[in-house]
Amino acid sequence: NGLLAPTSGSVRVAGLPVGEDLVRARKMVGMIFQDAESQIVGETVHADVAVGPENLRLPRAEVERRVVAALAAVELDAVPDRRPHLLSGGEKRRLSIAGVLAMDPRVLVFDEPFSNLDYPGVRQVLGQMVALHRSGRTLVVTTHDLDKVLAHADRLILLARGRVAADGAPAAVAAWAEAHGVRRPALESGRLTWLS
Repeated sequence: NGLLAPTSGSVRVAGLPVGEDLVRARKMVGMIFQDAESQIVGETVHADVAVGPENLRLPRAEVERRVVAALAAVELDAVPDRRPHLLSGGEKRRLSIAGVLAMDPRVLVFDEPFSNLDYPGVRQVLGQMVALHRSGRTLVVTTHDLDKVLAHADRLILLARGRVAADGAPAAVAAWAEAHGVRRPALESGRLTWLS
């Protein structure tokens, strides 16, 4: 989304170089940071999710529609008036996802989405990620926790020393993980899921 400029190569979104239209790229791609708290700026759950759409200067009714839909998507619709600092770690992660969803991007980039979450938090966030993918959104997930995403991934890209070491079907690429310093997943076939 243009947070960092590449030092070499190029970045494309929907086939178009990001540098040619950064505003369009930012509308198409939303990023959920590893540290959820760094993305939370509102005084209440509702106010936080409304920040992005309000900055787009959308009509009040459209802002409200987006906030309500985003909070429902991450199961925080029962606590719109809660102060974010009172949320659990998993709830904060879901709030940061809702803030991005309210911007209605086609692509969601998750940076280490399971970091610092307990088992119930991982299950809830992973379940919502799977639901978002099923709804037609593209998800890009950077993670060291292959076990959590392998059963749900369509494609796996293994990076090593700043280069693509392997790219393809998850089970095939996972077999190369250990050779590149990544712990081998518990089940390379990808059939084991944290959602079972």
